[in-house]
Amino acid sequence: MATSLKNLSDQGINPIPSAEGLKFGILISEWNPEVTESMGKAAKETLIKNGVKEEDILYKYVPGSYELSLGAQYMAEYTDVDGIICLGCVIQGETRHFDFVCNAVTDGTNTVGLKYNIPVAFGVLTTENQQQALDRAGGKHGNKGDEAAAAAIKMVVLKHELNRSDD
Repeated sequence: MATSLKNLSDQGINPIPSAEGLKFGILISEWNPEVTESMGKAAKETLIKNGVKEEDILYKYVPGSYELSLGAQYMAEYTDVDGIICLGCVIQGETRHFDFVCNAVTDGTNTVGLKYNIPVAFGVLTTENQQQALDRAGGKHGNKGDEAAAAAIKMVVLKHELNRSDD
C-alpha cells in the first residue's frame, strides 16, 4: 500500500531474486488506460530487469478489472506461465459499483491462485480519484505494476524453492 511513508516501487528488505528461466503472464485492464498502460510497462520492465526474457512474457488485455479473474483463470488453464500479474484500476464513482467490482476482482484473483496453485499478483488500484491512481502508476508513490511484478517473482521463486525442498 502506498502512503507518504512507502513507495510502491520500493521492494522491501529482501532483494528481488533472479527470475531467469521463468515465464509470466501480464493481464491488463483496458479501462483507465492512462493508468494501466503505465503499470503494464513497469511490470514488464521489472520482469526483464530481473532476468525474464521478453519472449517469456505473455502480455494480454481484458476489458476491465472485473474480467481480470477470468483472464487469470484462462492463463492458468491454457498457458505454461509460472506466475500471473493482474493489473487494473478501479476509481470510486458515485454508486456502489466500485465496491462490487473491487470485491469481485479481489476474491476472483485470489481464488484462481489457490485453485491452480499458481502465484497471481494483485496489481489493482482501488482509488478515490484519478490523481491517486496516477500517483500510484508512476507518480509520486511509485508504480503498482513494479510492485506486482516483484511480488510475482518472489512468490514463484518461493514456490520453486519449497517444491525442491520436498525432493
